Amino acid sequence: MLKEIKGLHHITSMANLNNQYFTKLLGLRRIKKTVNFDAADVYHLYYGDEIGTPGTVMTYFPFPNMRQGIAGTGEVGTTTFSVPMGSLPFWENRLSKSIYNDVNQKTVFGENRLEISGPDQESLAFVETNDAREPWASQDIPEDVAIRGLHSGSLRLQDDGAMRELLKFMNYEFLDEENNTTRFIIENGNEANIIDLDISSSANQAQQGAGSVHHIAFAVENKEAQLNVRKALMDTGYQVTPVIDRDYFWAIYFRSPGGVLFEIATNEPGFDRDEDAAHLGKALKPPSQHEHLREALKKHLQPLED
Repeated sequence: MLKEIKGLHHITSMANLNNQYFTKLLGLRRIKKTVNFDAADVYHLYYGDEIGTPGTVMTYFPFPNMRQGIAGTGEVGTTTFSVPMGSLPFWENRLSKSIYNDVNQKTVFGENRLEISGPDQESLAFVETNDAREPWASQDIPEDVAIRGLHSGSLRLQDDGAMRELLKFMNYEFLDEENNTTRFIIENGNEANIIDLDISSSANQAQQGAGSVHHIAFAVENKEAQLNVRKALMDTGYQVTPVIDRDYFWAIYFRSPGGVLFEIATNEPGFDRDEDAAHLGKALKPPSQHEHLREALKKHLQPLED
């Protein structure tokens, strides 16, 4: 069992430009403005709490004019955020007044939940929890209702047998089952420590596009822990990439049963390695291999409102 994994690190999706949605409507902080390692003409935007604490971070590749993704199996179905107890009426009222007013309140696993559609029709949700993490609050989203960070990710699968075994190997334990969803949790992990398995045996395979999750990342403390996880996964038969420097964390990737791309990311060195905490996400910070393109990128990329 991989005791090194503590919960989620981040979730990365593909989209059209969504800076206003996450910073203005949802009130997250844009903590990094960089570009895609493999496509320098495309932003890579990070949103989270004040410093981008692992387990609070949502990241996006906003490809211009990208075709809409088609939901199906073999992907992350819903990304869920943690909000304080009693805060859902605030969020339902706020979202209902926006153009993104497709909201649905329900109770799942005994938790009050607000399901919403994002700007690219991605499936998002808020869940009321007793979450002690400090939020990034703003003038119109006070601290007592602000998003705390990620709560969970759901994996939409045709069959969950092999995924159950992988999650148990990754330190997740069975918690509960409701309808066609099985919940797993890492006890004593970070606050983003839940994975739901949603079984849709008759659904077609997902086709990725705008609104699709590209990968889901799990947190380990440092490179030593990451190397231990990599070796254990490879010994079990998974094909795992070499360690890749992503500037703000080190990453390894492998394809999980059912097709979802998993990443194991380190908590170090963090998002303040190249700009101070007070100014995170303000300046364009290309990866080192794209630094020579900085001025051209500033002219090419659509300006973002702070």
